[in-house]
Amino acid sequence: MRIISYNLRKHAAGGELADLVDENDVDVLCLQEADSEALPERLGHLMLADSTKTNRLGLAIYTSAERYDIRSTKVFAVHKSMHDRVLAPAHERLLAAHLVDRESGQDVLVGSFHAAPLTASNSLRRKQIAAAHEGMRSLAADLPAVMVGDFNYPWFIRGLERRLTTTGYELMRSTEPTYARYKFFTGYFDFVTSTGFSIDRVDVLPAGASDHRPISLAAHITAAA
Repeated sequence: MRIISYNLRKHAAGGELADLVDENDVDVLCLQEADSEALPERLGHLMLADSTKTNRLGLAIYTSAERYDIRSTKVFAVHKSMHDRVLAPAHERLLAAHLVDRESGQDVLVGSFHAAPLTASNSLRRKQIAAAHEGMRSLAADLPAVMVGDFNYPWFIRGLERRLTTTGYELMRSTEPTYARYKFFTGYFDFVTSTGFSIDRVDVLPAGASDHRPISLAAHITAAA
């Protein structure tokens, strides 16, 4: 499964999506900070599986219309930060999809995730990540699962990696920083968590109109799955 994840920065990079799909070999496209009303039903060979409707920093998932059947999708609200309670920018922070590979018959779970901003604590973001994983599992237990997106977790990542390992998930960072809004502040914000998948590396694609760069990965189902 070839996946690209992109935080569009309040849909500023929405005009790049058609070329992004056309220029890259992609089966699943996961978006954050998208304007659901401005998203097309199709992007090249990809079809819109679902998107959030009431979230101004919306989430969306596109999948290969030829390769995957969409068994179900669901939006999840996780623990709110103070930023969420005051400004209400994003109460829905996970969009998950249960997909079936038409050729192999294999079921998989894919999630597009957007954690609370840096005004929140790492402790709260860890709770959001754990709740998001539980939400994906509520769609179907014991399936290979991969969650991508903007984790807003640039510091103390090793501790997060250790915690996730105890829950059966592996965290993968990109080969280069993904966030560069200011010249003096760059960092690794866009991650991948997975279980039942093998991921060799997470590459970073060229920068566009967003303050985040897209990430690209190939996820292979492990023999155990």
